[in-house]
Amino acid sequence: MPTRDIFSNLSPLDNRYWLSNPEVFEALSGRLSDRALTLGCARVEAALVEAHLARRRPGDAKATALVIDAASSIDPAEVAAEEEKTRHNIRALVNVLQRALPAELAPLVHLGATSADILDTARALAVRSAVLEVLLPLLAEVELELCRFAVDEAETPQVGRTHGQHAVPITFGFAMAEYASRLGSSLLRARDLATDLRGKLAGATGSYNALSMIYPDPEAFELEFLARLGLKPSAHSTQIVEPEPMIRLLLELDLSFGVLANLADDLRNLQRSEIAELREAFGRDQVGSSTMPQKRNPWNSEHVKSLWKAFAPRATTFLLDQISEHQRDLTNSASERFVADWLAGLAAAANRMLSVLRGLEVDRPRMLANLGLTGASLLAEPAYILLAESGRADAHEIVRGATLAVEKEGLDFAAALKRENGAWEAVSKRLAALGHADAAAFFAEPRVYRGRAAEKAIAIGTEFRLHMAALRAGGGGR
Repeated sequence: MPTRDIFSNLSPLDNRYWLSNPEVFEALSGRLSDRALTLGCARVEAALVEAHLARRRPGDAKATALVIDAASSIDPAEVAAEEEKTRHNIRALVNVLQRALPAELAPLVHLGATSADILDTARALAVRSAVLEVLLPLLAEVELELCRFAVDEAETPQVGRTHGQHAVPITFGFAMAEYASRLGSSLLRARDLATDLRGKLAGATGSYNALSMIYPDPEAFELEFLARLGLKPSAHSTQIVEPEPMIRLLLELDLSFGVLANLADDLRNLQRSEIAELREAFGRDQVGSSTMPQKRNPWNSEHVKSLWKAFAPRATTFLLDQISEHQRDLTNSASERFVADWLAGLAAAANRMLSVLRGLEVDRPRMLANLGLTGASLLAEPAYILLAESGRADAHEIVRGATLAVEKEGLDFAAALKRENGAWEAVSKRLAALGHADAAAFFAEPRVYRGRAAEKAIAIGTEFRLHMAALRAGGGGR
């Protein structure tokens, strides 16, 4: 077969991203490439022959071994050459496999099956393997890094931000715990959905017509066949497996992709010069700009967002493939081939985010300095809550007036609040009841007003660390 310069390939997945993610892409190729799919279909055909043999020649280990060996030795190039004649991929595989078997076994190949029985079942096996053994372990590593930040930075003061404005204080660990919770929950759901992918052996319209000519219990035979592959049958098939189990998995993974993109946005924004609370790792010889030598651009985070922009819209195609007219049409024949590309795009983004998180530098002094920029007015919320708790219905307006005085007159927040009749005394009394004897000290240290941020961060980081153990191992178990 002719070789091809990798840089002559059209898709960046086949050059740039392959070179950036060789181990991950090789692992995906071994499960999702055309070669892998041909071998997967051969494995499914072999399982079908084995199921027939188990009923007709139980205990014939020699015949079973011949079938397994023939299927595992299939040459995809030979199948492709046969397809040039048949113009049908599964029939080409059947012809090649039959030629590799003794005459008495050859008729059992594909017996009772239609092409989609083999292809849909093989795709389910391929995607399940890619998700459970490659993607989820990789994403679990990303999740574990998020858990590390959640726990290690649980006490690191940081200003909260809503609408791009300073809100109330949080901690950096709490900010990262958001993503640990969102991504971790999505990964656990994806694991469950991957283990629920379905296969079929229900024939040309899903009504077991062909198998009914062979066995009186075609559905039981389907169960026996699929059990050899570790799959359950589709609840109701037409010529194809009902599409929803696969779509649900892909859409859940798309949600995980979106979490990565959202995280990338936040990490990138926190690296802005005027914020500068984080910094991506930067190699000794790395260049940030072709003309501005001082630049250290957060391009890795931007890269993750860019991959998401390229691949997230493709999820629409998953939904479009839900529609198939009558018992089947072929309008999904091209589109479903790109599921492999989409999974590779997610893998590339996950791998890049993993490198970002492992090299991420946290500037704790800068976080504390930024927290102090708004001054004590950052604690307008607790002042309002405490004043309202003291029985003042006009508490919000009183505190709002104090913040305006701080802004316009340059007053200290405590001084501004003291100008309001009885407000400071009421707030001080409520603070004392909560264990803060010195109200002035409380308002001078905004970082103490952080609610349950640290505790929540530690709880989430600890919980999802435990959940990730099985995913990281690639087994998909609980």
